[in-house]
Amino acid sequence: MSSSKHYPSMDHLMITYFGQDFDLFGETVPEIVACYEKDSPYSYANLIYEIDAFRNEHPNDLTIAFNQKYGSGFSPEPWGYTTASFLDEVQRLLRD
Repeated sequence: MSSSKHYPSMDHLMITYFGQDFDLFGETVPEIVACYEKDSPYSYANLIYEIDAFRNEHPNDLTIAFNQKYGSGFSPEPWGYTTASFLDEVQRLLRD
């Protein structure tokens, strides 16, 4: 199963905004999410939905599944988050 087929908005956020050149978009999670929201005003609702779907698909292995999909380019732990708290924060910021 390809993550880009099922989670294109998550892929875009993790690969582009939290990838190697994340500092082009900000230095903190709130700054980077704000940049994503500004750049993708019609897509961020999809991201909220995809995060919920990803959580529902991986209720018992969220961190493992997240690391399998995005771990080569991004990990929330160095930013001070767990996988769950990072996804919570992204959704909270997009809903505010």
